[in-house]
Amino acid sequence: MSSRQNRRNFMKLTAAAGAGFWAAAGVQAQESNSPNEKINFASIGVGGKGSSDSADAGRSGNMVAICDIDKERLEKAGNFYPDAKQYSDYREMLTEMGDKIDAVTVSTPDHSHAPASAMAMKMGKHCFTQKPLTHSIWEARRLGEIAKENKVVTQMGNQGTAERGVRRAAEIIQAGAIGTVNEVHVWTNRPIWPQGVAKPEPQPVPENVDWEMFIGPAPYREYADAYHPFKWRGWWDFGTGALGDMACHTFNMAFMALNLRDPNKVAAESSGHNGQTYPKWSVIEFDFPELDGRAPCKVFWYDGGKLPPPELTKDLPLGDSGKLSTSGSLLIGDAGKIYSPNDYGARFDLLPESKFAGYEGPPETIPRSPGHFKEWVDGIKGGPEPMSNFANYAGPLSETILLGNLSVWTTGESGKGKAIEWDAKNLVAKNAPEVADIIKPKYREGWADLI
Repeated sequence: MSSRQNRRNFMKLTAAAGAGFWAAAGVQAQESNSPNEKINFASIGVGGKGSSDSADAGRSGNMVAICDIDKERLEKAGNFYPDAKQYSDYREMLTEMGDKIDAVTVSTPDHSHAPASAMAMKMGKHCFTQKPLTHSIWEARRLGEIAKENKVVTQMGNQGTAERGVRRAAEIIQAGAIGTVNEVHVWTNRPIWPQGVAKPEPQPVPENVDWEMFIGPAPYREYADAYHPFKWRGWWDFGTGALGDMACHTFNMAFMALNLRDPNKVAAESSGHNGQTYPKWSVIEFDFPELDGRAPCKVFWYDGGKLPPPELTKDLPLGDSGKLSTSGSLLIGDAGKIYSPNDYGARFDLLPESKFAGYEGPPETIPRSPGHFKEWVDGIKGGPEPMSNFANYAGPLSETILLGNLSVWTTGESGKGKAIEWDAKNLVAKNAPEVADIIKPKYREGWADLI
């Protein structure tokens, strides 16, 4: 049997082993298959966050191909991976490299996450995709389905999920230490890129940029340096704004602890927007009905400098700065509070301090992580499925978060949004047909077949 056939059979076995699942109590174990086997990785997007994701992959196996729409970034990455074949079009890379690739990392602008990840998974490639998992709610649901259908091991790049602190906080909340939680507040210092700005005048495309591939499935528009690099996050066609950028981190503790999926209503107010970029600030309220014994709960999101009401935060520990953290979360129960001044929920305080002095907490019920990226690599090699896998965790988390942008869209120039009534099962905004294209985007011709 050839080495390629050996590798193909090995990867089929480990993919089939990836059908375990995460739940509050722990993870279903998988049978290990040749854990010392080297994995062949390809990275789609090697600049920005893609530089660290590709570095993680390179340390974990063989980097056989790299892809980026920016030739300068691609060549820089090529200095680290001289044996990796270089591409600007991931479709060409995946088609040409075929059986040579076992797993991919996807670290592109948000609007390209879904088609790139879907194509790879349909080819049987294990997939690590940056947060938020997708640009739209429908795409998040679809990627979970594709992952299940193809029995591949998946992980979203919300690395805080692996922190011991966030898992410990979830255990404490689930054990009832702060009682029934009916209210959660989450805030961020984002955006740190332009939002609330006008569409720029077209500019010549730089020689190093493959603009056609940057646009990908999005509606075509002429190049401007207001989009690439990094500033794409603030544009409706390419990014998901402050909410999409940070809530997969800052909202994560509450999601993990309380299973905050499938809200039935969401309402927003904002500074107003022009349909091109996200607003300069927004405040969003999510309503979650009772779910599997978890009490109904409201979640409030704040960005662009907005913060929870002072009466809720006046007694929180302020740290060395003497000010409330610029990003954080506060879960309010009927028997106490838990506050994290950390994007990832890695650090937290149980309040009031007098009540919880000496509190040791419940026994560990959530397995501890060997490291976020290593969870994914171990899963590929037959270990436990990663916690933030597409089907059971990352997809539902992304769906919940991106729902907020439906109401933000309806704020328009007035800044007052519609209270969206949400049918999670069917992915329908029952009272807002105008957001249908935000729920499920219309891809440019030639792109829809990928997903």
